[in-house]
Amino acid sequence: MSTALDRLRAMARERAVVSSAAAVIGWDQETYLPDAGHAWRADQLAWLSEKAHELGTSQAWGDALAEAEAAKASPALLAAMRRDYDKATKLPGELVAREAQATSLGKQAWAEARKRSDFASFAPHLEILLGIAREKADRWGYKGEAYDALLDAYERDATSAGIATLFDALRPRLRDLAAAAVERSKARNPQLPAGPYPIAAQQAFNAKVAASLGYDFQAGRIDTTTHPFCTTLGPRDVRLTTRYDESDFTSSLFGVMHEAGHGLYEQGLPGDEFGLPSGEAASLGIHESQSRLWENHVGRSWPFWEKWLPVAAEHFPQLASVELADFMAYVAKAEYSFIRVEADEPTYDLHIILRFGLERRLLSGELAVKDVPKAWNESFEDLFGMTPPDDAHGCLQDIHWSMGGLGYFPTYTLGNLNAAQLFAAATADESIAAGVAKAEYAPLLAWLRKQVHSKGAVMTPAEIIREATGKEPSAEAHLAHLTRRYVG
Repeated sequence: MSTALDRLRAMARERAVVSSAAAVIGWDQETYLPDAGHAWRADQLAWLSEKAHELGTSQAWGDALAEAEAAKASPALLAAMRRDYDKATKLPGELVAREAQATSLGKQAWAEARKRSDFASFAPHLEILLGIAREKADRWGYKGEAYDALLDAYERDATSAGIATLFDALRPRLRDLAAAAVERSKARNPQLPAGPYPIAAQQAFNAKVAASLGYDFQAGRIDTTTHPFCTTLGPRDVRLTTRYDESDFTSSLFGVMHEAGHGLYEQGLPGDEFGLPSGEAASLGIHESQSRLWENHVGRSWPFWEKWLPVAAEHFPQLASVELADFMAYVAKAEYSFIRVEADEPTYDLHIILRFGLERRLLSGELAVKDVPKAWNESFEDLFGMTPPDDAHGCLQDIHWSMGGLGYFPTYTLGNLNAAQLFAAATADESIAAGVAKAEYAPLLAWLRKQVHSKGAVMTPAEIIREATGKEPSAEAHLAHLTRRYVG
């Protein structure tokens, strides 16, 4: 006789089949879908999203959950499932379908608006998505402000007030650190040998590096898109995307290492728990810790390039005469950039602080959608001392608002803090440190598999960091890392 937990697992698998089907056509939309296919794709995604929502909020699901709770089976898993179920049942299927359609059309509108640097053409879509975000926040409920409800959907137990306090404390330290790092780089003025760096050669080199980190190409692949991302289409199907710049191969490489970090996390989750909290990522802040750890703490380190610069020179002959020290000065180059995804470590978090402030104002109604470009440019001038030349280099550069991702951005900085704390704890182990020193990362990945990936989403983000590092989540390891690498 099947138990209530068995029935729950079966229903979760059915929902996962539907959700992953939506993920497949969502991936196709971002990579290969012809322009004329977007309207129908929006209808497909709306139907699949509503169907998955219906399955996960059914009375049968609720009954099985209550019965399993009464039997006291797997209490930690059931607590996570109860939280997800209660949250999901507050949203009607019609709203879920409406959001899926709005985001599908919104992403297409954003891509076109970004090409033309024309925020006004995207503004009506943002108005719709903002209204949906407010409706979701009201239905979920919140204690402080509406932004809390959206933030909690990405980072469990995080609050706007807590993030604001953290960012207010970080802002002056980050501004000073960034300014010092930029001045140091100006004095050195490191340059990369002129291109071209052919795309085919970049693809081959990127694949070698991703495989060396542990990314399993039998369970994934790398494709090209406008805005790089990693997506999970099934327990053995985790895909990366990137974009290429033939004048600088490191742009795509670090993007692939970043997305490979996400991919390693997804490939390391318990595959037989796919569709359950125990088989899902804990939060975006934990997810981002994995991508930033591999991109920055590994990919921008001296030991990594001591091994990989000669290999890069085999793919890009102009690198053959470059000294490692000169190349590392380029890798550690700091300069203010209009584009977040191209920002270096010392200046990156300032981009997140800007977006967090604007999102809170948008959601509260303090900032009107039509005034976003002006508000963006004013905030950018305040933080970076320069004004974006157009919307494409300003408020249109990120895909997140078009995909309904209000509340997402703060998790990037949380990920940076978590990455530094996890890397410091991992490399305190002499065997892991020895592997890192030789650019051999199997011991590091094994540690992350045990301390982070295997936990799924049953534990809170703070609990995962606390158990893995023996310390409360903190910004100190991140600030120490930035100071040591870019200023010290």
